Amino acid sequence: MASGHYLIVEARFYEELADELVAGAVEALESCSATYDRVSVPGALEIPAAMKFAEVGSNKHYDGYIAIGVVIRGETTHYDYVCGESARALMDLSIMYNMCIGNGIQTVEDWDQAWARANRTDKNKGGGASKAAVALVNVKQEFGAKSVCQR
Repeated sequence: MASGHYLIVEARFYEELADELVAGAVEALESCSATYDRVSVPGALEIPAAMKFAEVGSNKHYDGYIAIGVVIRGETTHYDYVCGESARALMDLSIMYNMCIGNGIQTVEDWDQAWARANRTDKNKGGGASKAAVALVNVKQEFGAKSVCQR
Protein backbone atom coordinates (compact mmCIF):
# COMPACT_ATOMS: atom_id res chain seq x y z
CA MET A 1 0.00 0.00 0.00
CA ALA A 2 1.15 3.53 -0.74
CA SER A 3 1.50 6.18 1.89
CA GLY A 4 -0.47 9.40 2.11
CA HIS A 5 -2.42 11.46 4.61
CA TYR A 6 -5.89 10.25 5.65
CA LEU A 7 -8.77 11.37 7.80
CA ILE A 8 -10.50 8.78 9.95
CA VAL A 9 -14.04 9.90 10.78
CA GLU A 10 -15.39 7.74 13.58
CA ALA A 11 -18.95 7.54 14.85
CA ARG A 12 -18.81 7.10 18.62
CA PHE A 13 -22.34 5.75 19.17
CA TYR A 14 -20.92 2.32 20.12
CA GLU A 15 -17.62 3.38 21.67
CA GLU A 16 -16.07 -0.06 22.26
CA LEU A 17 -16.77 -1.14 18.70
CA ALA A 18 -15.53 2.16 17.31
CA ASP A 19 -12.28 1.81 19.27
CA GLU A 20 -11.63 -1.64 17.80
CA LEU A 21 -12.50 -0.57 14.25
CA VAL A 22 -10.25 2.47 14.54
CA ALA A 23 -7.41 0.33 15.90
CA GLY A 24 -7.66 -1.87 12.81
CA ALA A 25 -7.79 1.18 10.53
CA VAL A 26 -4.74 2.73 12.20
CA GLU A 27 -2.73 -0.50 12.02
CA ALA A 28 -3.41 -0.76 8.29
CA LEU A 29 -2.41 2.86 7.68
CA GLU A 30 0.73 2.58 9.77
CA SER A 31 1.73 -0.61 7.94
CA CYS A 32 2.15 1.47 4.77
CA SER A 33 3.71 4.50 6.54
CA ALA A 34 0.62 6.62 6.00
CA THR A 35 -0.24 9.46 8.34
CA TYR A 36 -3.70 10.24 9.63
CA ASP A 37 -5.89 12.56 11.63
CA ARG A 38 -9.01 11.51 13.53
CA VAL A 39 -12.27 13.23 14.16
CA SER A 40 -15.26 11.93 16.11
CA VAL A 41 -18.93 12.42 15.33
CA PRO A 42 -21.98 11.15 17.24
CA GLY A 43 -23.28 8.61 14.72
CA ALA A 44 -23.07 7.20 11.20
CA LEU A 45 -25.31 9.85 9.65
CA GLU A 46 -22.83 12.57 10.64
CA ILE A 47 -19.80 10.94 9.00
CA PRO A 48 -20.38 12.21 5.43
CA ALA A 49 -20.89 15.80 6.59
CA ALA A 50 -17.64 15.75 8.56
CA MET A 51 -15.81 14.43 5.49
CA LYS A 52 -17.23 17.17 3.30
CA PHE A 53 -16.30 19.83 5.87
CA ALA A 54 -12.72 18.51 5.80
CA GLU A 55 -12.57 18.31 2.00
CA VAL A 56 -14.20 21.63 1.19
CA GLY A 57 -13.52 23.86 4.18
CA SER A 58 -10.26 22.72 5.74
CA ASN A 59 -6.77 24.04 5.16
CA LYS A 60 -5.50 20.48 5.49
CA HIS A 61 -5.18 18.14 2.53
CA TYR A 62 -6.29 14.53 2.82
CA ASP A 63 -5.50 11.93 0.20
CA GLY A 64 -8.28 9.70 1.46
CA TYR A 65 -10.93 9.19 4.09
CA ILE A 66 -11.97 6.28 6.29
CA ALA A 67 -15.54 6.06 7.62
CA ILE A 68 -15.83 4.10 10.87
CA GLY A 69 -19.10 3.31 12.60
CA VAL A 70 -21.61 0.65 13.57
CA VAL A 71 -25.34 0.50 12.99
CA ILE A 72 -27.15 -2.34 14.79
CA ARG A 73 -30.71 -3.20 13.80
CA GLY A 74 -33.28 -2.17 16.37
CA GLU A 75 -37.03 -2.35 16.60
CA THR A 76 -37.80 0.54 14.22
CA THR A 77 -37.15 1.47 10.60
CA HIS A 78 -34.49 3.95 11.74
CA TYR A 79 -31.85 1.29 11.01
CA ASP A 80 -32.81 1.19 7.32
CA TYR A 81 -32.57 4.95 6.96
CA VAL A 82 -29.23 5.23 8.73
CA CYS A 83 -27.69 2.40 6.70
CA GLY A 84 -28.97 3.57 3.35
CA GLU A 85 -28.47 7.29 3.80
CA SER A 86 -24.96 7.07 5.23
CA ALA A 87 -23.84 4.75 2.41
CA ARG A 88 -25.51 6.91 -0.25
CA ALA A 89 -23.94 10.09 1.12
CA LEU A 90 -20.45 8.52 1.13
CA MET A 91 -20.91 7.36 -2.47
CA ASP A 92 -22.17 10.80 -3.49
CA LEU A 93 -19.10 12.43 -1.95
CA SER A 94 -16.74 10.06 -3.70
CA ILE A 95 -18.35 10.67 -7.10
CA MET A 96 -19.04 14.42 -6.83
CA TYR A 97 -15.75 15.44 -5.20
CA ASN A 98 -13.36 12.69 -6.37
CA MET A 99 -12.81 11.69 -2.74
CA CYS A 100 -11.20 8.34 -1.93
CA ILE A 101 -13.37 6.87 0.83
CA GLY A 102 -13.06 3.52 2.56
CA ASN A 103 -16.49 2.68 3.98
CA GLY A 104 -16.05 0.97 7.34
CA ILE A 105 -19.59 1.58 8.58
CA GLN A 106 -20.79 -1.82 9.77
CA THR A 107 -24.49 -2.52 9.31
CA VAL A 108 -25.37 -5.57 11.35
CA GLU A 109 -28.22 -7.44 12.96
CA ASP A 110 -26.79 -7.79 16.47
CA TRP A 111 -23.90 -7.22 18.85
CA ASP A 112 -22.16 -10.53 17.99
CA GLN A 113 -22.05 -9.67 14.29
CA ALA A 114 -20.74 -6.22 15.14
CA TRP A 115 -17.88 -7.64 17.23
CA ALA A 116 -16.97 -10.23 14.61
CA ARG A 117 -16.58 -7.45 12.04
CA ALA A 118 -14.77 -5.03 14.35
CA ASN A 119 -12.37 -7.51 15.94
CA ARG A 120 -8.86 -7.22 14.49
CA THR A 121 -8.32 -10.98 14.94
CA ASP A 122 -11.52 -11.80 13.05
CA LYS A 123 -12.90 -9.80 10.11
CA ASN A 124 -11.00 -6.54 10.87
CA LYS A 125 -13.32 -4.31 8.85
CA GLY A 126 -11.55 -1.19 10.14
CA GLY A 127 -8.35 -2.39 8.52
CA GLY A 128 -10.30 -3.27 5.40
CA ALA A 129 -11.72 0.25 5.17
CA SER A 130 -8.22 1.74 5.35
CA LYS A 131 -6.96 -0.65 2.68
CA ALA A 132 -9.89 0.30 0.44
CA ALA A 133 -9.15 4.03 0.85
CA VAL A 134 -5.47 3.49 0.07
CA ALA A 135 -6.35 1.38 -2.98
CA LEU A 136 -8.59 4.17 -4.28
CA VAL A 137 -5.83 6.73 -3.73
CA ASN A 138 -3.52 4.55 -5.82
CA VAL A 139 -6.10 4.28 -8.62
CA LYS A 140 -6.75 8.02 -8.50
CA GLN A 141 -3.02 8.73 -8.79
CA GLU A 142 -2.69 6.21 -11.63
CA PHE A 143 -5.31 8.08 -13.65
CA GLY A 144 -3.98 11.51 -12.67
CA ALA A 145 -7.36 12.54 -11.28
CA LYS A 146 -7.53 15.68 -9.17
CA SER A 147 -9.82 16.44 -6.28
CA VAL A 148 -12.64 18.75 -7.28
CA CYS A 149 -11.75 20.97 -4.32
CA GLN A 150 -7.97 20.69 -4.77
CA ARG A 151 -6.20 23.68 -3.35
